[in-house]
Amino acid sequence: MTANTRILAALVSACLQVGAAAANDTLEALTAPVAPGTVVAPTVGPKETRDIISQVSRNWFQGEWRAYASTFIAADGRVVDNANGGASHSEGQGYGLLLAAMADDREAFQLIWSWTDGHLKSRPDGLLSWRWDPQKGAIADKNNATDGDILVAWALSEGARRFSKPEYLTAAKKIAQAIGAQTLEDSPHGPILLPGAAGFARDDQPDGPVINLSYWVFPAFSTLKALAPEYDWDAVRENGLKLLGESRFGPRGLPADWQSVGGPSLAPAKNFPPQFGYNAIRIPLYLAWDGEDASRRALRRFAGLWRGKSSAGPFVIDVDSGATGQALDGAGYRLALALGRCASLEQPVEGDLLTLRDPLYYPATLRMLSLAVLQERFPQCL
Repeated sequence: MTANTRILAALVSACLQVGAAAANDTLEALTAPVAPGTVVAPTVGPKETRDIISQVSRNWFQGEWRAYASTFIAADGRVVDNANGGASHSEGQGYGLLLAAMADDREAFQLIWSWTDGHLKSRPDGLLSWRWDPQKGAIADKNNATDGDILVAWALSEGARRFSKPEYLTAAKKIAQAIGAQTLEDSPHGPILLPGAAGFARDDQPDGPVINLSYWVFPAFSTLKALAPEYDWDAVRENGLKLLGESRFGPRGLPADWQSVGGPSLAPAKNFPPQFGYNAIRIPLYLAWDGEDASRRALRRFAGLWRGKSSAGPFVIDVDSGATGQALDGAGYRLALALGRCASLEQPVEGDLLTLRDPLYYPATLRMLSLAVLQERFPQCL
């Protein structure tokens, strides 16, 4: 065993103690001093080292999951958006289900799905109503949000596989079939995914159809294809990448959160602010998560949005003028972009981004999703 290998093995051994303590939220174990000579470098080969590092990162992620769940998930399984009056939405329920599955938390997964199934399934077409108001104790908007439906269907399929629950797969298929039937549409620029079953089609907007490219949850499309093979998900996915490549508005060449695909060329949608903001910031996360070569190529253009802790931002950006607006203030926004730099440029993630926890639901959720992708796909960037 070389000196470097011994040092690495000793560090891994110490990290295993920290990871196990984090997974159990044991403060005493985290802060207790390690007696000299108690960290023994085990004799391990490259495969065993990779396995140990993988287990360390998994223990650490499960500890972060528990901290997130205790803050944002109510005892009944409702995911709470504490920056929007405590509302819940299909997107949040889908994210919660995905994170619970990736943390191997069977009980939390069941709780989140039970609440979702019991409170958001009010539509006759099989899609989920997108917003629930805790003040009214009822659905506030019966329209769907297609990204939320995709996230829930994808997560249910993951839950069926990880927890051996075929009823999750049955529910996932019904939602995927409803997404295909209600939100897929042709446009002058190819097949598209409407952001909702109502309000975005050609007859609903002056420049319709209107799309939101952050609703293309790229890593979910292979699952949607398996769940509802009667629809051409490959064509929708590939066209999403094509539209993204063509969406280069203003001096910075960025996509807008909301875009028109009704005219001869793409344009920011008339009835929405012309900005790259809280929606589009998710696009690099989904591209990195997808991992396909085309997605990785598409990801490189976002590398300049934030260049590390010594730089400001990221910001909401006016795509027409290129002017920066409100800061996207939260570690989760920065970590999502750092994940993109990891996936496209192989740059490691700066350490403080891995430890800072956001107090608000949305950046905290982007942080957890980024951590999940890092520990499963890019542990070399940790």
